[in-house]
Amino acid sequence: MASKSSSGSIPPPPRACTYHVFLSFRGEDARGRFTSHLYDALNRKGITTYRDDNNLRKGNVISDELLKAIEESMFAIIVLSPNYASSTWCLDELCKILDCKNKLGLQMVTVFYGVEPSVVRHQIGTFQKAFKKHKKRHDREKVQRWREALKQVADYSGWTSKNQ
Repeated sequence: MASKSSSGSIPPPPRACTYHVFLSFRGEDARGRFTSHLYDALNRKGITTYRDDNNLRKGNVISDELLKAIEESMFAIIVLSPNYASSTWCLDELCKILDCKNKLGLQMVTVFYGVEPSVVRHQIGTFQKAFKKHKKRHDREKVQRWREALKQVADYSGWTSKNQ
């Protein structure tokens, strides 16, 4: 009979990971620039990376495929850019990433691309404009969840691009 560890806690079972990295980004801000270069560099190193290339889909509901890709990733890179908060898909992805971080041990890093962490944390500038629109279209609880998720990731240490 196997004995329990001295702490009494059992580590979560290993999970199947299809992807090493899930990239979360706002396509119009970063797709042809930073994110494409990052994606290519990761793939050259043999790092299996999920990038949502289907930017033709419309609607407010994040796809099941995206949710599954987040769950099946070991690591998430969140590229926060000036228009990130204007996308409800990005905000839903962010909430799912944080949920997987807490429940599944998903590791994450934040890149501030063309935006300062304080702008994200305090949701000023383009983030403030985006949330004014969201408040008109979405329920208060959902908007608050998105706000809290942005504050949380802005508090993690990450990289700031300084427009490089």
